[in-house]
Amino acid sequence: MLRTALLAAARSPLARQTVERTPLAKPVVRRFVAGSSLAEAVDVTASLIADGRKVTLDHLGEDTTDAAQAALTVDAYERLLAELGGTGLSSGAEVSVKLSAVGQSLPKDGEKIALDNARLICEAAAAVGTTVTLDMEDHTTTDSTLGILADLRVDFPSTGAVLQAYLRRTEQDCRDLSGAGSRVRLCKGAYKEPETVAYQDKSEVDRSYVRCLKILMAGDGYPMVASHDPRLVAIAADLAESLGRTPDTYEHQMLYGVRPDAQREIAAAGKTLRVYVPYGDQWYGYFMRRLAERPANVAFFLRSLATKS
Repeated sequence: MLRTALLAAARSPLARQTVERTPLAKPVVRRFVAGSSLAEAVDVTASLIADGRKVTLDHLGEDTTDAAQAALTVDAYERLLAELGGTGLSSGAEVSVKLSAVGQSLPKDGEKIALDNARLICEAAAAVGTTVTLDMEDHTTTDSTLGILADLRVDFPSTGAVLQAYLRRTEQDCRDLSGAGSRVRLCKGAYKEPETVAYQDKSEVDRSYVRCLKILMAGDGYPMVASHDPRLVAIAADLAESLGRTPDTYEHQMLYGVRPDAQREIAAAGKTLRVYVPYGDQWYGYFMRRLAERPANVAFFLRSLATKS
């Protein structure tokens, strides 16, 4: 019930206005968001890479309904990638892109605009020797996102995909995307979805995650295991070992600010651990979904507000 309420709040303009105007919220947000500026994001990236971790950066923004704003998002990614290249960080950092932030939701030619804009970001990433992963959003965008992915992979075959285990369709999508060279981030899913398309019970989602993970690990692609659940992390490691995967053929991914000690432990064990690092002013939707994912995040948020009041 709490998760449902938080996900509904993530889409509420009134709730957004209330939280964004609460001064006490911003210090808490900084646990999960690297900052609002490019410089802050690059500083956090450099620190994580120096600590033995890799990074994927998300310039926050979604549901863009204005072509000019979509173009500004592309410009932000181009500047970010140029900075990563200029500072020597591009070997350890890539970028994650929400297609709705670059035009997918525009009422006219949105899909074409998103493809063209994503192509510009892929070109900028290739120029500095790194990659792009297309974030997945709610289920209504899945087919469009996978179609754009297929188009991008013609010229940029290393473009990564994200699949969400709570969707009933995802096992088949894993089969379709488990081929050689295919980079797939498997996560549980963070949007409010109807029962007709998504598993609702946590145990069902977990079982789906393991089924999907088995498909990806047994395939010829590069699985990216996006989970903070210690049990699922252990299952991924066991599957990789039983299938003869070496540490350079898959990776673990975790969110910035979530289980940092576990992140360091995985990296220290010689495995690849990539941190998903969001930054920018448009943090509200992302922040609310992080609260919805784990009750501990809500408790942390409330405790922080109480101690600063």
